[in-house]
Amino acid sequence: MKRNLEDHAARFDEKASEYDDSKSDEYRACANLVIEHAAPEADDVVLDLGTGTGAIALALAPDADSVVGRDISEGMMDEARAKAEEEGLETVEFGHGTFREPAYDGPVDVITSNFAMHHLSDEEKREAIEVIAALEPRRFVLGDVMFFGEPNPGDPFYSPDVDDPATVGTLADAFTDAGFSLTAVERVHDQVGVLVAERGPLAGAEAETPDAQPSE
Repeated sequence: MKRNLEDHAARFDEKASEYDDSKSDEYRACANLVIEHAAPEADDVVLDLGTGTGAIALALAPDADSVVGRDISEGMMDEARAKAEEEGLETVEFGHGTFREPAYDGPVDVITSNFAMHHLSDEEKREAIEVIAALEPRRFVLGDVMFFGEPNPGDPFYSPDVDDPATVGTLADAFTDAGFSLTAVERVHDQVGVLVAERGPLAGAEAETPDAQPSE
């Protein structure tokens, strides 16, 4: 992690009120794919890590039993809470938590995250995925900045001073080592994508990474 948690939290607190309007087309495409692949059932509990202003959590709430959002920025979560109240969503709750310490120990069926894990170093990402696996969700859907090839250093999609994206291969290895099977890869941009990891009969087996296909 290139900055500590307090620095990241303060940075997002400052931009919370304008965050939703500042997002790129790639971010929005990624969020839509995370929502599509999460596909919670009516009795599912969803945990959304790095929930931000609640884009994923609020979109999934009508289809799930309950949704728990975790973030390090109170400013971002205040925005999420306001939107939940405005939309009349009473099955969503937001609280402080990180990838490696999500402050949640209840049952969970689906875990989601969008554009947040890239702030961690590769080793921290691996630790986070192990923590997520220990919660025993059947599915983890990760949308994020990630490298499908060699990024153009002159045209990074990310901010090198605060972001630390991993390659798709690094993330796939971390999922497999944690007992997941990678079941889908969606390429939104050569530096942005969505990975879907499942736990089940294939978990822990040698799974072949699906071919990365551009998103429509």
